[in-house]
Amino acid sequence: MQHTCKNPWCKQPFEVTSDDLTMLQELAPVIGGVAFDIPPPTLCWQCRSQRRYAHRNERNLHWRKDDLMGEQILSIYAQDKPFPVYASENWNSDRWDSATYGRPFDFSRPFFEQYVSLRDRVPRMALAAVLNENCPYVNQVWHSRNCYLCIDAGYCEDVLYAYATYHCRDTADCAHTRDSELSYELVDCVKCYGCAVLQDCADCRDSLFSVDCKQCSHVVFCWNLRGKEYCFHNEQMTKEQWEAAVQPLRSGSSQAWTKAREDFHVLLPRVIRRANHNLQCEDCVADYFLHSQRCFHCFDGDTSQDLRYCCRMDERVKTAMDIDQASDVELAYNGLSISGNGIWWCSASWSETNSNLLYCDLARSASHCFGCVGIKNKKYCILNQQYSREEYETLVPRIIEHMRKMGEWGQFFPAETSAFGYNESMASAYFPLSRAEVLRRGWHWRDVPEEQPQAERIIEAKDLPDRIDDVSDDILRSAIRCPATGRLFKVIKQELSYYRAHKIPLPRLHPDERHRRRIALRNPRKLWERSCACCAKPIFTSYAPERPERVYCEECYLREVY
Repeated sequence: MQHTCKNPWCKQPFEVTSDDLTMLQELAPVIGGVAFDIPPPTLCWQCRSQRRYAHRNERNLHWRKDDLMGEQILSIYAQDKPFPVYASENWNSDRWDSATYGRPFDFSRPFFEQYVSLRDRVPRMALAAVLNENCPYVNQVWHSRNCYLCIDAGYCEDVLYAYATYHCRDTADCAHTRDSELSYELVDCVKCYGCAVLQDCADCRDSLFSVDCKQCSHVVFCWNLRGKEYCFHNEQMTKEQWEAAVQPLRSGSSQAWTKAREDFHVLLPRVIRRANHNLQCEDCVADYFLHSQRCFHCFDGDTSQDLRYCCRMDERVKTAMDIDQASDVELAYNGLSISGNGIWWCSASWSETNSNLLYCDLARSASHCFGCVGIKNKKYCILNQQYSREEYETLVPRIIEHMRKMGEWGQFFPAETSAFGYNESMASAYFPLSRAEVLRRGWHWRDVPEEQPQAERIIEAKDLPDRIDDVSDDILRSAIRCPATGRLFKVIKQELSYYRAHKIPLPRLHPDERHRRRIALRNPRKLWERSCACCAKPIFTSYAPERPERVYCEECYLREVY
């Protein structure tokens, strides 16, 4: 069934398929034994995702006061937000009770208006950081030790500047990487050891500046290799020849690494690209998915089943549609940053014991709640007010009917209700817009000067020593100006020790700019139909038809590289 996106700035045609409608029926929430139909989406899948991501801030951190204990803390919320903000350990404590903010539902007002009024009073958690040790400057990080400025990472130790990285040790500047150690600047890599500047590689050791290599050791400037050792530009060498060829890269010289990056980008057009980056998937129209089945138009996921229009499924997500940033979820619709069973239109509610939640935000170990904010260990609550089961099952259907009349039922929280400026949110990364366009849509933009690092002096990047061995400890008291963005950044002691130990030159770019360039190496979250460059068979791929890469179907790719 063809639809037109209702966003006036979009109006793109999109299809609601029979499979979409079947899943919506399966996902219909049941309250008091009655299933409440979910209406078909009125926005295209991209606008739906953009609306959700407008409510997630990962990388913009601010110093502010803990409103419970008074100490200085780091938070995703600036000091000028209307709601209180507590350090994570204080928010999770029993020092406050979300029920004290409860209020009755007002049938004369729209639900979203009442939600925002409640949201702006309930305390919020400064950062999402769980069971970490010595990780004061991280967000969305769990079960990790000695990590610095990592975002969305788990089970890591001694890791710096990582994003979407799990089970790694002694690594820096990696993104979407798993089970790797002693490595630097890996993107979409698995089980790599002692490597640097790799993309789409797995089970590699002591390798540099390579793409799509598997089970390789000591390869540099290589691509599409399998089970090779001591290769340079895909040519076999003796160990002695290889050692001589890579010696300049082991000097810790910035000039040598800059030249190597240029050579690396020159070789990229020679790489044969597989239509997708999936691994051990069955019946999936998706990209960057692992060990999953029956996923349609999904991106970045692992061990998941029966998904539609979902992105960033960390692990174990089953029977869901239109969700982003989820793990350990079953039966979910139109949510962001969620866990649990039976989760509809919720955000920042990542607890495996959550169940039967509708339109909740920041819920922990809660069940059978509607429109609640910051609720913990509660059930049968509406707008944070406690009800009996019978009262809850009587009142919620009335609220749903009220929302239908207001045109709210089935919609995620609008972007204009976000607690963040659009430029603070992840929506700006996936769907970049100018300040003028954001304000024209009635959304928020945050115009606040960047907090500058305290330093004894400022060094231009071009004036840094070329070799890491020539960098003195004085750099720890200085700020470096990024030549690409003009922003200042500092190097910490743990970071300097890492560069020295691994003979890596001091970075010249701001950490955010380095992150942006790594993510730019990945394909967009969009699928196109194009022809295999070898056999001309139609394929679905995240490589746009106009892109120059040689993109092969699965059969041709395997025949070529193995």
